[in-house]
Amino acid sequence: MGLMDTIKGIFGKAKEEAAELGEKAAPMVDKAKEGAKEAMAKVKEETAELTEKAAPMVDKAKESAKGAWEKVEDRVDDLRGEAKEKAEAAKETVTEAASEAEEAASEAAAEATEAVEETVEDVKDTTS
Repeated sequence: MGLMDTIKGIFGKAKEEAAELGEKAAPMVDKAKEGAKEAMAKVKEETAELTEKAAPMVDKAKESAKGAWEKVEDRVDDLRGEAKEKAEAAKETVTEAASEAEEAASEAAAEATEAVEETVEDVKDTTS
């Protein structure tokens, strides 16, 4: 039984030492917990302050972006209007050119018909 008593003595002593260390460490653990709470409170406070300071800048950035978008949107509308006007002008030009080409072709056909008729008359006159 001597060995068992020795082992129990060792474990008993280790248990007592662990309990003593736990008692000694308890104030340090409490102090660490309190420090962590204070640090978290400070972080929350700093974050709130930074959020308050950043809010106007965020709002200003949003307003700037909105203004830029409105300008871009206005410019796009202007470009669409200009493109539509140019397309309409081009359509008019093409329509006018087609009309002029049709008139010229009609005149050329009439002149060709007249020339052919004159030639036929000339041939008839010389053969008769």
